[in-house]
Amino acid sequence: MKYLAPIVFFIFFVACKPTQQWSGQGPINVVSTEDKPIETQVYRDFDLGDGFFISNKMEGGRLNDAKRVNDTLIEVMILPENQPINPSPWYAFKMWSEEEKQLWIRLTYPQNGFHRYYPKINKRGLYYKKLDSAAFHPHYKTLEDGRRQIEFAEAKVWVGPDTLWIAAQDFAGTAYVERWKGKILENDFVEKIEIGQSKEGRPLEILKIGEADDQKMLMAISLQHPPEIPGFLALKSFVETICEDSPEARKFRNEFNLYVMPLMNPDGVARGHWRHNVGGVDTNRDWINFNQPEPKALAEFMESKVRETGGEFVFAADFHATWEDIFYTINEDLDGNHPGLIPKLIKRSSRKIPGYDPNIRPSEGMERGVTSSSYFFFVHGAEAMTFEVGDNTPRRLIRQKGETTARELMRILNRK
Repeated sequence: MKYLAPIVFFIFFVACKPTQQWSGQGPINVVSTEDKPIETQVYRDFDLGDGFFISNKMEGGRLNDAKRVNDTLIEVMILPENQPINPSPWYAFKMWSEEEKQLWIRLTYPQNGFHRYYPKINKRGLYYKKLDSAAFHPHYKTLEDGRRQIEFAEAKVWVGPDTLWIAAQDFAGTAYVERWKGKILENDFVEKIEIGQSKEGRPLEILKIGEADDQKMLMAISLQHPPEIPGFLALKSFVETICEDSPEARKFRNEFNLYVMPLMNPDGVARGHWRHNVGGVDTNRDWINFNQPEPKALAEFMESKVRETGGEFVFAADFHATWEDIFYTINEDLDGNHPGLIPKLIKRSSRKIPGYDPNIRPSEGMERGVTSSSYFFFVHGAEAMTFEVGDNTPRRLIRQKGETTARELMRILNRK
C-alpha cells in the first residue's frame, strides 16, 4: 500500500457535504529520508507596545515573527521547519495585554501561501475551542485556474492580563497526550514500554493493552505528523473503547494484545513542526530505509515480538488527519493474516453512524511502499489501513468513528 502525501494547495470552508466524495491523494514519489537541516524558530516574547505581548514560548508553539500594523491589528508570520514540505501550516502561540482590549490577529504564511487550519482558542493553555465564526475573516485570492484559496486569515480576539492561547488544532504540545496515557495506565491490564528515544532524547513509548500471550497482536499509531490531532482524537476513542469494562472488551483483551504508540513524533509535536521530525524528514516515508529513530524503533519492536513469541500481528491502523475523512486501504487483491477484515470492519462500523458514507480508497499497488501501513501489511501480514480524519470533522463524529471501529473490530475478532 502507498500512503499518499496530500499535495493540495487550496481549501474551502463549506458547511454542506460535497455531492461527490473526495478522490484522495495522488501517487507519491519516494524521497530520501536521510537527515535534512531544519530552521529552529527563536523562542521569545514579542513586546509590540501599548502593553501588548505575544509569545511562542510554549511547547508546541509556532510563531516566527510578529509586528504591529496599527492600533488594532497584529500580523504574525508562520514558517515551516524546512522545505519542501506538505502544506500543513501549523501555528500556536499565546498573548496578553496590560489592559483589556480587542485586537485582530492576521495569520500569514510567506513560504507557503495559504491558510489551512481554523483557529482554536482557550484561556487555560490545554483545552481549545473553535473561534466564533463571526470573529474569523478569511482573505481569498483567485488562482490561475479560477479556484479560490485562503491566502491569509484574521482572527478577532479579546486580550487582557490573563493569557489567551490560540492554536491550529485542539491542543498544542505533548501534555494532552501524556495526560491521556497516564489515565489509560490506571488500568491494571495496561503496561508502558519504552522502545527507544527520539533525536532530542524524548522517550518513544508504547502502551500494551491486554493480558493475552502475544500470539495475536494489533498495532495502532498516531501523530507521525504533528498537526494531525483529529487522527489522535480518533485513536483516543478507539483505545478507550477497547479498555472498557464490558464482557466483550474483557474477552478481547484475554485473547488479543493491542500495542499503541500515540505519539510517533514527539520532537515534532513539542517543537510545533508542520510535518517533519527534527531530522527534517516525514517519518511516514521512512518505513523501508529506517533512517529515522521513530519508525526504526517501532519496526524493531514489532519484529522482536514476532521473533520472540512466534505470534502474529492481525490488524494495524495508522491514524492521521487530512482535508476530508477517508480510509486508505491495501489492494483488495492481497490477503494478510485475516483476509477481508478491513472491508468488513469499515462497512460494519460505518453502518452504526446514521447517514455516514465512508470514503474508501484501496491502493492499486502490489508491492511494498514506504509508509507505515505498507510496512504493517507486507512485513507482518497485518490487515492494515490508514485512518484519515478530516481537519474539520465534528469532534462528536470523530469520537463516534473511533468507538464504533473498536467495537466492531472486537466483535469480528472475538467471533473468529
